[in-house]
Amino acid sequence: MGVKAIGAKLLAKREVAKIKKWSDDPIATQESTFRFLVEQLSNTAFGKAHSVNNRLAMSDWSEAIPITDYEGLKSYIQRIQAGERDVLYPGLPKYFCTTSGTTSGAKYIPMSDHGIAAQIRAARSTLLKYIHDSGNVSFTEGKMIFLQGSPVMQAANGIKIGRLSGIVAHHVPSYLQRNRLPSMATNCIENWEAKIDAIVDETVDQDMRLISGIPPWVQMYFERLIKKTGKNTIADIFPNLSVFAHGGVNFDPYRTLFNERIGKEIDSLETYPASEGFIAFQDDYRSPGLLLNLDGGIFYEFIPVSEIHNEHPSRLTLAEVEIGVNYAVVLNTSSGLWGYLIGDTVKFISTTPYKILVTGRIAHFISAFGEHVIAEEVEGAMSEVSSHFNLLVNEFHVAPEVNPQDGLPYHEWFVECASDIPIGFAESLDLALRSRNKYYDDLIAGSVLRSLVIKKLPKGEFNNYMESKGKLGGQNKLPRLANDRSIADSLSVNE
Repeated sequence: MGVKAIGAKLLAKREVAKIKKWSDDPIATQESTFRFLVEQLSNTAFGKAHSVNNRLAMSDWSEAIPITDYEGLKSYIQRIQAGERDVLYPGLPKYFCTTSGTTSGAKYIPMSDHGIAAQIRAARSTLLKYIHDSGNVSFTEGKMIFLQGSPVMQAANGIKIGRLSGIVAHHVPSYLQRNRLPSMATNCIENWEAKIDAIVDETVDQDMRLISGIPPWVQMYFERLIKKTGKNTIADIFPNLSVFAHGGVNFDPYRTLFNERIGKEIDSLETYPASEGFIAFQDDYRSPGLLLNLDGGIFYEFIPVSEIHNEHPSRLTLAEVEIGVNYAVVLNTSSGLWGYLIGDTVKFISTTPYKILVTGRIAHFISAFGEHVIAEEVEGAMSEVSSHFNLLVNEFHVAPEVNPQDGLPYHEWFVECASDIPIGFAESLDLALRSRNKYYDDLIAGSVLRSLVIKKLPKGEFNNYMESKGKLGGQNKLPRLANDRSIADSLSVNE
C-alpha cells in the first residue's frame, strides 16, 4: 500500500468521526447554523430591509423572510455586481457561480469563502466516507478524471465569475493534483465536442481508476473511448476503474447502460451539489439515499409540494418533516441566499439520520390533464421496464400530446436507445407509470387519456438538441419532463 493510500485511510477515519458528530445531532446542528446565519444576516442591507436582528427566533423566521427565487433577489445581486458590500452577506462574495435560468437568463449566484469551503468539504466527505466503508483506496494511486465545465473565469469589481464545476477545479487539494485529469489546458477548451475528443486523447492510455461527472456526458466520453480504441468495454481500456461519482441527474435510468458500457459493475457514489450549496451526498455506497449535508452552512426549510402554489405554504424545519412526503427545498445559506426556493423536490427516506432522494424539479412535471406526473415516477417506470426488457436506453423525454389528429390525448415518450423498441415495452411502461401515479391511472381508466406512445429517436438526437441550444456538455441537463411541447417539437423522430 502506497503513502497516499495509507494517508487516505487515516483521513477517512477522522472524517467519519466528524460526519457522525453532526449527523447524530441534526436538530442541534441546524439550530447552531441558524444562529450563525442570523448573526451574519443582521449586518446586511437585506437583513435591515427585513428588520432582522441577531435575536430573531427560528419560530419567527418565516414571518421575517419571504420565500423568493432568483428574480426576487436580483436587485440585491445587481448591487453586489456594482461593488456594494454587505448586501446579502457581510463583505463581498468570493465568486459568482453562473447558471442558466429559464426565465431569468443567466443567473449569478453569490458564493462566499464559507460557501466554497463547504463545497470542497462535502466532496471530500463523500470520498473519505466511501474509503472508510469499502476499504477501497486503490483509486488514490491511479488517475482520476472529473468531467466538468471550463475553469476559465472572468472578474468584475474583485469578484471572480465562473461555473460551479470550473470554480471547484481551482480548489482540488494539492495531494490530488498529480492524479487528476484532464490537464488544465484541456479543461479550458470551451467547445464540448472538441473538449471531449481532447480528453479521450489525453486519458486513453492512462490508468484511470475514478471517473466523475454528469451521467449523459460521461456516457459520451465512454462512447468516444470505445470508438477510438476499438475495444468492447471501458474495462478493457481501464481495467483498474473501480469508482464512478455522479450527480446532476438520477442515475437509475442510466445504470444498466453504464454496466454494459463498462463491462463490469463498479461502485457508484451519488452527490447533490448545486451552485447554491452542496445539499447532500451518498454516505453509504451500498444503499440508496443521500445524507442531508448539515455541515454546509445551510439552514433548510421544506414546503410540501401539495402546498407549493398556496399563498402562504407551510415552511417546515428539519424537525417537522415526514418520511415519504415530497417537499420543495428552501435554502438559507452562508453565501447570502435567504428564503431561496431552489426548484428541486426531495423526499425523506430516513430521519435517523436524515436521508433524502431527489424526486425532480418543481418546473419539470406533466399535469396537462390533472395527473401531475413527476420525474421520480417516469424515471422509476423507465428503470423498471428497461431492465425487464434488457433495453439499453441512452436518454428520454416525456411531453403531453393534447390535440392529436385522431383519438384521445396521450403522453408521448421520446426514447433514444441502442436497439429497436421491443413488442410490449410501451404497454409495460404505461402500466408501470399507472402503478406509480393514481391520477394518471384514473385518467387512463376513465378514457380521458389513452396509453402512452413511444417515438424512437435516432442516435445522438438529444445531443443535437442540446447543442442547438448551446447547452452541450458541462453541467447542462436535459429535462426529462415538460408540461408543453417546446422540446418535443424540436426533436427528429425515426418513423
